Amino acid sequence: MAVVVGLTAAGCGEESAGGVGTPSGSASVVPGAERLAACPATVSKPPVSNGLPELSLPCLGNGPDVRLADLRGPLVINVWAQWCGPCREEAPYLAALAKSGKVPMLGIDYDDPRPELAVKFAGAEGLTYAHVVDRDKAVQRSLKVGGPPLTAFVDANGTVAYVHHGVLTSQQQLNQLVKDKLGVTL
Repeated sequence: MAVVVGLTAAGCGEESAGGVGTPSGSASVVPGAERLAACPATVSKPPVSNGLPELSLPCLGNGPDVRLADLRGPLVINVWAQWCGPCREEAPYLAALAKSGKVPMLGIDYDDPRPELAVKFAGAEGLTYAHVVDRDKAVQRSLKVGGPPLTAFVDANGTVAYVHHGVLTSQQQLNQLVKDKLGVTL
């Protein structure tokens, strides 16, 4: 339960130029973004070896920036984009995992020039967890992103336990990865 509380204390961010997030307490700039899960603030933690990078990314919905190095698991991070066909194929599996409430999740909207379409996609697919924006491919090197989709599994220590490159092909596959890599049974 402490791990879930830890992610609940995780944050997403603001971006004043470019229209994503909420500039210092104002209404969301991207239409519909207020319907996405808000990104709560994180408690600063030291980075860990083989952990998430020391990057802060703005929230696609409302809330502060998320400093990825602060996140601990068990946690599933999915790198996606609204223009990515395979991302659309795997979205129902991610939505079902989020709905189970068994493991916290974070989405990273990657290299996506249309935040309004990203918000629409996340809402339409039922991706009810918080999402951050990586418009400049900042996670590319650390997570070895060739392109979306990519799903990373972060353990309780903050270590990236496994990275699945490519589309998830079934709910069973995703659930098995969560069990094998994070020790969470669904």
